[in-house]
Amino acid sequence: MERSKRMVRIALLIGVLMAPALTWAESNSDSAGQLPPTIAIIIDDVGHNRHEGERLIALEQPITLAFLPYRRYTSWLAEQAHRNNKEIMLHAPMANTHDFALGPGGLTSEMDRQGTITTLRRALQSIPHVQGVNNHMGSRLTQMMEPMEWVMSELYRYPLYFVDSRTIASSIASDVAQAYQIPTLVRDVFLDHEQTEEFVHRQFQELIRLARKNGSAIGIGHPHTVTVDYLEKHLPLLDQQGIAVATVSAVWALRNDNREMFAEGEKQSISPALATTR
Repeated sequence: MERSKRMVRIALLIGVLMAPALTWAESNSDSAGQLPPTIAIIIDDVGHNRHEGERLIALEQPITLAFLPYRRYTSWLAEQAHRNNKEIMLHAPMANTHDFALGPGGLTSEMDRQGTITTLRRALQSIPHVQGVNNHMGSRLTQMMEPMEWVMSELYRYPLYFVDSRTIASSIASDVAQAYQIPTLVRDVFLDHEQTEEFVHRQFQELIRLARKNGSAIGIGHPHTVTVDYLEKHLPLLDQQGIAVATVSAVWALRNDNREMFAEGEKQSISPALATTR
């Protein structure tokens, strides 16, 4: 009975959250003119490729790196990224509509509540210095109310934000996260689902256009050589274009009156652990 009431409460909250709202720039018009358009760039799938991971860590700009759990270089690269002032996320593998393999740490639609929570908790414990979570694939799971409730009930315990990668337009992940009062953002642009410099450039310009229009925008890329080459070349040019680069948490702060995400002592810490992939 209690669980049914909770599900109804979340459904009602989602109905409120999906109502039309002003853009960040419109609702903060007095201050938006004083701040440069700001982009956050998340690089997904970090942990497989040490070379491209090191190149990303070496970038001067505060990009955000989303690590797959249990991959060969995940822990080592995350430690290096933290030392170089990069923000770190868990890139949580979630079930997709194409039945692509998820690899270790994957959240499937067949899991029960305890299996989902245990798998997610261990994945979080395996990522040093984790500050946020986004979904890897997930076009199936992010449409499902019950698994999303399980995921967000676990994330709510920790000082973590959530980014909906929005791999499918009908995702409810961000709405459930907001219902749980988790700091939440949504991806605006995928930078490199075609791996050519021309395509990455078009998507990057679209990211800048959205940032100029709305005040800020979030782009997601991957550690492909063409993407890293492009970022190495073009990120240093943004200052002269009047565009700022910020971490995901900084963009959240810009959109929320520059307030802190969490009060001190409000959430429990994630204890690093030698987590298994089971």
